[in-house]
Amino acid sequence: MLKQRILIALFSAALLAGCTPFGDGGLRKTGLDRSQGNPAAPAASLQDAGRSAPLIDASTRAIVHMYGATIKQNAERNGFDWRLVLATMKQESRFSPTAESGRGAFGLMQLMPSTSEEIARDLAIEDLSHPSNNIRGGVYYMRQLYDLFKGAPEADRIKLTLAAYNAGIGRVYDAQELAAYLHEDPLAWESIRDMLPLLSRRYDSLHRSVWDGEKPRAGYFGNARETVKYVENVMAHYDEYRLMLN
Repeated sequence: MLKQRILIALFSAALLAGCTPFGDGGLRKTGLDRSQGNPAAPAASLQDAGRSAPLIDASTRAIVHMYGATIKQNAERNGFDWRLVLATMKQESRFSPTAESGRGAFGLMQLMPSTSEEIARDLAIEDLSHPSNNIRGGVYYMRQLYDLFKGAPEADRIKLTLAAYNAGIGRVYDAQELAAYLHEDPLAWESIRDMLPLLSRRYDSLHRSVWDGEKPRAGYFGNARETVKYVENVMAHYDEYRLMLN
């Protein structure tokens, strides 16, 4: 059914080049709420994870030993299960405090320079490269993203948050707008997962029917597979940690 809708949209685009049936205010009509609110789920138990340590790998044991208290404190403060934060950290940096990406993302939570500047101002932190500060900033940023998806079912909300953390919120907004145009649920991760590949340049005829600028607002996106895999990997780590850590 989705493929059929896409083909119809592409055919319509050929006939109605430049038409934008989904205007600038359309996304606001999908039920998205960018106001902050209480988390949909309470933080998990913060009991000592030591008794489960023999079941997990050495790098996880080491990071829990060194920064477990910081992870738990910031996760609880922002309403997250600390094991989700741990899973995100594993995927982001493989628990290396000195990790740095080719795009400049740094630290355990791989904060981007532009994002870190805003976070540093909000939290009055001077050095976000310090592991404890990097954790604090990363979890704070995750909460900011989480608040943008109010109204989504909790499981979907977490996955949308992770996708935005990896690809940027603009990419997820574009996917949501495309989902709404194709009459899919913009608050369901399954829909967004299917929409992300359609943000690539090869679907430019579809884009012309959706956006006045004739392409996604955040630009063409060619890393959809990477983002989908990122979400899947973090959730797999999270499932593992929920079994092993209390």
